[in-house]
Amino acid sequence: MERIGLIAGSGQFPIIFSREATAQGYAVYVVAHRNETDPVIEEHVAAVEWIHLGQFKRALRFFKLNQITQTVMMGAIDKTRIFRDVRPDTKAIALAVKMLHTHDDNLLSTVAEVLEDEGIRVRSSTFLLPHLLAPKGCWTRRKPSKSETDDIAVGWRRAKAIGALDIGQCVVVGGGSVLAVEAIEGTDATIRRGGDFSRGGAVVVKVCKPQQDTRFDVPAIGVQTILTMRDAGATALALEAGKAVVFDREEMVALADRHGISIIALSDGEMAG
Repeated sequence: MERIGLIAGSGQFPIIFSREATAQGYAVYVVAHRNETDPVIEEHVAAVEWIHLGQFKRALRFFKLNQITQTVMMGAIDKTRIFRDVRPDTKAIALAVKMLHTHDDNLLSTVAEVLEDEGIRVRSSTFLLPHLLAPKGCWTRRKPSKSETDDIAVGWRRAKAIGALDIGQCVVVGGGSVLAVEAIEGTDATIRRGGDFSRGGAVVVKVCKPQQDTRFDVPAIGVQTILTMRDAGATALALEAGKAVVFDREEMVALADRHGISIIALSDGEMAG
């Protein structure tokens, strides 16, 4: 049986991957993060090593002990924990010294580089789950209005710009003005903050960063995204086709239709054109 490692954060993505990999005949060996990864993952894998954020040496030892030569990285990590709840070991400290800063792409790319130097190939998080990638087109009964389409165009350009600076992947726009930009707080908090400044009718745009390493940290949306938009008064969601991961798509679209929210997936090429 082929073996694969999984470095798991929070959310359903690691669990979905574990189920699918197991169904396809892989033995999955998970490095799970305390206070982040859902313990239910233990029901779907061959073995789990629970670590605190920063215990990189322990993670490597677990993979080596189990003869892991390939791995994936997926699931969220509460980024604020980097400043208040981290236990770096000597390997993590050595890794940190290599980095110029702790931005997402630099951090994850450095981790991937160290793993591959240790003989562990880092694979795309969606290589067994291509059906989770967002298909192009409008998914909902209602298409974006003219004003929403104009705001999506503004948001797309701004989201790509902040992505190039490795700040975030999401912006909220209303009436041609940027109302909120995603930083360390995450997408849901960004949507809520943008909603506080809008009078309804704001749009949410979530895209891949221009320099995104699509093996990890790809944009992800799901039912909770729509619930947050409903509560914030946002009326349209635009995301990047083929590059965003979508969870529970049918339920998500049904919820959006129920609340009059439009969802559209676009390519970067057509937005640039």
